[in-house]
Amino acid sequence: MDKYQCPCGYIYDPAVGDEANGINPGTAFADLPADWVCPVCGAPKDVFEKI
Repeated sequence: MDKYQCPCGYIYDPAVGDEANGINPGTAFADLPADWVCPVCGAPKDVFEKI
């Protein structure tokens, strides 16, 4: 699965997920809820870029 990076530098890694915000490991970026935001800076999903 692809990793995505926020402009602030945070990288969403599907293998890790975002358990602090209820996102289990193995959750693809495309499967994140529409209202999910960067846990570091609060940026929306649409500003993330695939890396």
